[in-house]
Amino acid sequence: MRRAKIYYQDQVAGILTETNDGEYTFQYNSSYIKEYPDQFITFTMPVKKELYIDNRLFPFFEGLIPEGWLLDIASKNWKINRNDRMGLVLACCKNCIGAVSVHQISEGNED
Repeated sequence: MRRAKIYYQDQVAGILTETNDGEYTFQYNSSYIKEYPDQFITFTMPVKKELYIDNRLFPFFEGLIPEGWLLDIASKNWKINRNDRMGLVLACCKNCIGAVSVHQISEGNED
């Protein structure tokens, strides 16, 4: 299982998870829901308590992954298969252009 904290600006908005079964989940943090109920990370994922679940990486996060020659460089330098979408999000999206960033959660460490 791989997990990441999803930041919106300087606030932890929620947790993105790839399960061992290849399923993807995203859940907004309860504190984020209270403080920023209208500050969604994307129109397709409004702020709510319920878990978002899909068998593919959510399109919003898919859109953060670089394309073209930049994807080639990232894939080669970090030795990440182009089909490992979660791996690419974790490696390439910590310092994205825009308000959202992705920070990997190490196994056994929630910080």
